[in-house]
Amino acid sequence: MNIVVFGANGQTGRLLVKQALAAGHTVTAVTRHPGAFPLHHERLHVIAGDIFEPGSVDAAVAGQDAVLSTLGVPFSRKPIAVYSGGMAHIVEAMKRYGVRRLVCVSSSATGSNHETDGGFLFDKVLQPIIISTIGQTTYADMRRMEALVMSSGLDWTIVRPSGLFETPTVTRYQVAEEHLRGRFTSRTDLADCMLQVLTSDQYLRKVIAVATFAAQPSMLSFFTGEAFKSQPR
Repeated sequence: MNIVVFGANGQTGRLLVKQALAAGHTVTAVTRHPGAFPLHHERLHVIAGDIFEPGSVDAAVAGQDAVLSTLGVPFSRKPIAVYSGGMAHIVEAMKRYGVRRLVCVSSSATGSNHETDGGFLFDKVLQPIIISTIGQTTYADMRRMEALVMSSGLDWTIVRPSGLFETPTVTRYQVAEEHLRGRFTSRTDLADCMLQVLTSDQYLRKVIAVATFAAQPSMLSFFTGEAFKSQPR
């Protein structure tokens, strides 16, 4: 399959590109800094692109079989439009070139159910503080992105991970429609999940949650590190 990955140079994006190549796909990786992209492969095309420039989005989407988005930016108190603005250009390009399949990353924080079985401190104190303060503008724009995708008429799947962390390999992660009672999601698992749903109709035009249970970061390492890094890109 010919696929294009937006946000390819982010932490999740690089894993997604690597796994897609290993699965036999031909990948176009879109990044604002192609010279800094660390992967090389005969089936990999790295191109310069900006999701706020419709022309570069069109050039990346034309001729593809599917689009995968791991767009993201760090938390900010300022208004954010990367998710919704970027997705608007992606959807327009997909319609223009007849590309139907779209898989994009959002967040479990955009849903209405925030129960994780993480205990009172996590569910009732720490998580609400992040959602309502440093993550407020991020999650608001993710919700706008989700609404745009859902109304696009495309063959979409929205993937909502929980707090992102690193594992060296894919684990036996869990997937469910809408919500999972899990606190964390490995980026490696997230990338694998995106590729699995890409070639299946099981979650077509659905929102899914993905969570990792076989490995967990410590609360200290997560809230002092991962929680303040950029979202999936």
